[in-house]
Amino acid sequence: MAATLRELRGRIRSAGSIKKITKAQEMIATSRIGKAQARLESARPYAFQITSMLTTLSSEAALDHPLLVEREEPKRAGVLVVSSDRGLCGAYNSSIFRRAEELFSLLREEGKTPSVYTVGRKAQNYFKFRNWDITESWTGFSEQPQVENAQEIASTLVESFMAGVGDDDDDQKLEDDQGVDELHIVYSEFKSMMSQAAAAHRIAPLVVEYVEDTDDLHTLYSFEPGATELFDALLPRYITTRVYAALLESAASELASRQRAMKSATDNADDLIKELTLMANRERQAQITQEISEIVGGANALADAQ
Repeated sequence: MAATLRELRGRIRSAGSIKKITKAQEMIATSRIGKAQARLESARPYAFQITSMLTTLSSEAALDHPLLVEREEPKRAGVLVVSSDRGLCGAYNSSIFRRAEELFSLLREEGKTPSVYTVGRKAQNYFKFRNWDITESWTGFSEQPQVENAQEIASTLVESFMAGVGDDDDDQKLEDDQGVDELHIVYSEFKSMMSQAAAAHRIAPLVVEYVEDTDDLHTLYSFEPGATELFDALLPRYITTRVYAALLESAASELASRQRAMKSATDNADDLIKELTLMANRERQAQITQEISEIVGGANALADAQ
């Protein structure tokens, strides 16, 4: 009985220690989620404007840029998987990996070989454990991505995509340059504090997303030096914008998932501590009752002996 009581008290202390950790993680995530949401909202107007500009340019320029042209026989697809650097964020990473595996299966059915690029240590470890050859990986900024991070990633992806441009029958060149015929990105879309969903989108060859013009009059632009030159300059920026938006969406989703998971863990720790405390009190009460019974029994035995 004494051993059981000590065990219960030890479990209470352990649950209390875990509660301190989960509560601290919850508070940190709560303090950061507001900034992450603000950064996400501030980036959306730029993404809207560059999409609007590309829409206008596409009507003025010949659509023969390599980032727009579909390859005749695509054989290789680059997939950027955006995950977190740290854990303790519920099903955030597992949902992304599940969506990535679904995309891989679809690409294989289409006769394309996936080439994996990763953001975050969790994705890096996930694919290494499964013996995937990771083409390139980036870590250390999943919670607070910067534009420079997106530029580096986009530059690598565009370079790999452009390496696949050329004669479709030149398989050796494609293999040597690690070129790809398509680019996809898998990340978590932030919808609200309570809702995030893993998503997969193709970013190259891209299809310009036409935005609805809310003005009654159509905006007229005068292009300098020319529509074609601007189109060539804006397309790589568009890829960077898509990557940066995905990083911001993922950062907000990660923090929201961590805040929700840690709050749930803290609440569960509270419930467990209450349950264990009740069990310990009952055990202690039974122990005291037994001791009193033994004392009374001993006293009665002495009285009978006299």
